[in-house]
Amino acid sequence: MFQESVQAFFEVNAPDIKPVVLTDSTATVAEAAKALGVQDGQIAKTLALKVGDERILVVMAGTGRLDNRKTKDTFGNRPRMLPAEEVQELTSHPVGGVCPFGLPQPVRVFCDISLRAFDVVWPAAGDRNSSVCLTPDRLADLVGAEWVDVSQE
Repeated sequence: MFQESVQAFFEVNAPDIKPVVLTDSTATVAEAAKALGVQDGQIAKTLALKVGDERILVVMAGTGRLDNRKTKDTFGNRPRMLPAEEVQELTSHPVGGVCPFGLPQPVRVFCDISLRAFDVVWPAAGDRNSSVCLTPDRLADLVGAEWVDVSQE
């Protein structure tokens, strides 16, 4: 159900990319890495945040953690994680499947430089069992993301 908007997004914007649907859950970084046979850092997790009055998405390496000072310096306010119901309203994707693809409304997306440590990354594809494989730069290009440095070192 949730994956349909993501699949439609890729059919229009990148028909060469097909979501991989697994029987194992990919809802957490560890589950996704194990199911896909990749490093934890290659899982591109999408965080839904409220910064000031704006709701944004930040995509970062699976092992990355937000640095509050860097985030405040970058966005002008301290970030707050959105509650699950707001995440689903904003993205149409459930927690564990949140991604920057196939969104029902315009949302500013940022890619953290932690993704650039990997040749390819695996963001979720709209549900708890699907992912896509692409380069960090292609991910950013497809969703019109701005690059930022907001992860802890």
